[in-house]
Amino acid sequence: MIEHLHPRIIENKDWATALFVLTFAVVAMTKSAYETRFSEFSKLIFSDKYAKIYRDNSHMKSSFTVGLFFVQVISFAFFILLTMNIYNKASKTDYILFIQIATFLLYFILAKYLIEKIVAAAFNIDDFMELFNLQKVTYRTYIGVFILPINAILFYYDNIPAIVPLVTIGISLCISLYSYFISIKTYQNVIIGKLFYFILYLCALEIAPYYFLYYWITKGSA
Repeated sequence: MIEHLHPRIIENKDWATALFVLTFAVVAMTKSAYETRFSEFSKLIFSDKYAKIYRDNSHMKSSFTVGLFFVQVISFAFFILLTMNIYNKASKTDYILFIQIATFLLYFILAKYLIEKIVAAAFNIDDFMELFNLQKVTYRTYIGVFILPINAILFYYDNIPAIVPLVTIGISLCISLYSYFISIKTYQNVIIGKLFYFILYLCALEIAPYYFLYYWITKGSA
């Protein structure tokens, strides 16, 4: 008597392993190439020294920023996918969905940056917005590097408590709020002179996009 054979479903994790190795390698190479800068960057949450030293606009296009921007996008895309998996909205090995999320994040960040430049030009606050954007990119990159090892744990371990992504999101939000506090403190003289435009900027380009992004993700996964 031949027993019924059930096909064994093997989840393909090779693509994720390759991406984790690549992103950790980028972080390691960046640390090696910019040892002093990376050291200050790693202390960002405890000190604003990095933000004061590397506040020139030229640092926006440096290999340090570009390399860690890649890490940031991959890290955020993994975190969104893994959070959806924990709440049974997606499979963590779905590389097609991962590519879609990463592509969306990339276009979202770049489109938001271009719109900010247009609005800044219209409000005649170009120089301030460049500096403000650099601050945001710096802290957002810090968050991306911070959650990268958390992503690895969430991916390779099952039965992760649902509170873990919530705590991670909470810490990330605190870091983001801290970055705004540092930026406002650093550029308070400029902000006071253009307070009305700054408030419009925050509402239109800092609050609204993330609200619609949250709405799209929650409704799309419902």
